[in-house]
Amino acid sequence: MEKKEILKYVDHTLLTQSATWEEIRQILDDAMKYGTASACIPASYVKQAADYVEGKLPICTVIGFPNGYSTTKVKVFETEDAVENGASEIDMVINIGHLKDKKYDKIEEEIRQIHEACGGRILKVIIETCLLTEEEKIKMCEIVTKAGAEYIKTSTGFSTAGATAADVELMRTHVGKNVKVKAAGGISSFEDAEEFIRLGAERLGTSRLVKIVKNSPDAGAGY
Repeated sequence: MEKKEILKYVDHTLLTQSATWEEIRQILDDAMKYGTASACIPASYVKQAADYVEGKLPICTVIGFPNGYSTTKVKVFETEDAVENGASEIDMVINIGHLKDKKYDKIEEEIRQIHEACGGRILKVIIETCLLTEEEKIKMCEIVTKAGAEYIKTSTGFSTAGATAADVELMRTHVGKNVKVKAAGGISSFEDAEEFIRLGAERLGTSRLVKIVKNSPDAGAGY
């Protein structure tokens, strides 16, 4: 695949705790320049970012991030606030403790409520694969499918590991036909990205691919 095509799969991401508006603005500029799927940024910058891009780029933000153990009510409020501020995509973190406790109905209901709060916008459900057993990953594929979210996502990038080829393959195998897969965390090369896409990922959460293109000798050409 050409780099231009791969970049269309990317949620160009900056979620570090110290992110400044100047850094966020650079992410937005780069995302628009290189044609990424969206820019994924902290909720506190969503309104400013949405105003800045003026509809030229989908703004994605995170809910219950990165630990996932906020109450459902808080996550729903976060989602409503983000949507009101101009977010067009929401990446939420599940309550991993509830999954370990086998509170499957509670997790499904939370996803349903957040999906409703999205008001037709894309919802991606982060399950943090590095903390889960294979059985738990498969169960979350089932729950996300039943709850009606658009995507299941591997990782926050803030835990012990990011996306793996095995996890993307497992998720693609076990989610319903209407659910897409997002790989995130640790995607450091275009080779990695192409492999994840080949395995069935339809979004990639990373900031490194745009940086690679920017720093390449042919950055101003067809890259």
